[in-house]
Amino acid sequence: MGTGYLPQGEEDLYKTQDGEYLSGTAEVAMMGHYMGEVIEKKDLPIKMLGFSDAFRREAGSHGKDTKGILRVHEFYKFEQVLLCEASHADSVKYHEEINRNFEEFLESLEIPYRRVEICTGDLKAAHVKSYDTEGWIPSQNQYRELSSASYYHDFQARRFNIRYKDTDGKLRFAHSLNSTAVATPRILVALVENCQQTDGSVKIPEVLRKYMGGKEFIR
Repeated sequence: MGTGYLPQGEEDLYKTQDGEYLSGTAEVAMMGHYMGEVIEKKDLPIKMLGFSDAFRREAGSHGKDTKGILRVHEFYKFEQVLLCEASHADSVKYHEEINRNFEEFLESLEIPYRRVEICTGDLKAAHVKSYDTEGWIPSQNQYRELSSASYYHDFQARRFNIRYKDTDGKLRFAHSLNSTAVATPRILVALVENCQQTDGSVKIPEVLRKYMGGKEFIR
């Protein structure tokens, strides 16, 4: 409830027979870690990176992407979460920063992308502003979402009771932001499709070759 995914996003979550939900993102746990905390102003911003399984029903996408691995119900995901002072200017600054982190990641993998600002009518209840970063998928001749970055002002912090003391000693609710750092298997789809050669081999981006024994191609 604190992150704002419920009740609006309930149809996309798996629910057990005991009434508990399978997590769709590490954001929930990372925000919950600071629930009820009073943070020292000098410790802000707090920048976190979490890794977890993610479970999604994809209830609103029936019949879409039924082939391949672009849309699945269980995947791994790194998530960026950030807490900062109750300043709109800070929220805007850090929103650009966490989104840029992902853009630089795509650039290092040589994946073409575009940034899409979500219009007001499509924003979720908790969001003040949100970007989708979409990667080019050649086989579909279109861009597909690979990451989403949003800021919430104090929407989440009020529900988690996450506060800090300002310079006057007054308690204020922190602002929160989050962004997908990388999610499988979508990033693999974009990587393979954009790096595949005419002979069927896949050219390994230079930044990854040291992890692949120096190989330039996967054949």
